[in-house]
Amino acid sequence: MIYKKVVEGIFINRPNRFIANVIIGEKEEIVHVRNTGRCKEILVPGAKVILEDCSYNKNRKTKYSIIAVWKEDMLINMDSQIPNRVVYDALRENSISCLKNLSLIRREKTFRNSRFDMYFESNLERGFIEVKGVTLENDMVAMFPDAPTTRGTKHTLEIIDAVKDGYIGIIFFLIQMKGPDIFRLNWEMDREFSEAVALAYEKGVKILAYDSIVTEDSISIGNPIPIDMLPPLSD
Repeated sequence: MIYKKVVEGIFINRPNRFIANVIIGEKEEIVHVRNTGRCKEILVPGAKVILEDCSYNKNRKTKYSIIAVWKEDMLINMDSQIPNRVVYDALRENSISCLKNLSLIRREKTFRNSRFDMYFESNLERGFIEVKGVTLENDMVAMFPDAPTTRGTKHTLEIIDAVKDGYIGIIFFLIQMKGPDIFRLNWEMDREFSEAVALAYEKGVKILAYDSIVTEDSISIGNPIPIDMLPPLSD
């Protein structure tokens, strides 16, 4: 995935989850935040951010959208619209080792009362993929979620039902950065979601975590990293 035109800026603050104040050049701009999550660990005053210049769209209220942020020397893509596209492109390019040579890949497929991010078929099997974008990192550990997600819990439980019906079920955590060497469920933030993912694994749902290759104007699939689904030892 390549962004057409990007600029650098300095983050000031975030009045609400949709907009932020950023200095671009010598001018303060109101910009769109392309992620409604908290992102409070990375969107800190003074952080250098990367924005997509969307001035070609005359219907927009803001000229720019924040798509990435530097956390020290680590560039984190925080564009919540991107993970599905990155995984979809990786499937088409046979870049995911356990999902190669698929005969059909379709985005947004309904199963019962859920709409999963992707549906696929191969000569022998068919299945659903639910993609989660990960922007939270601490001491080289990537974690999800960074805020409670009832929707994520609902989809996780429903993908278990798909497996019971004979489909392959996959929860795919796309870590939107390069650097973390392990992925963990964020039990402290959302125990219900974490328990649902652990249950899904027990019921045969595949849990995958891949990092990303991130530049200021692009993001693509990286490599698989280990997953730790156990609750903290204090539990």
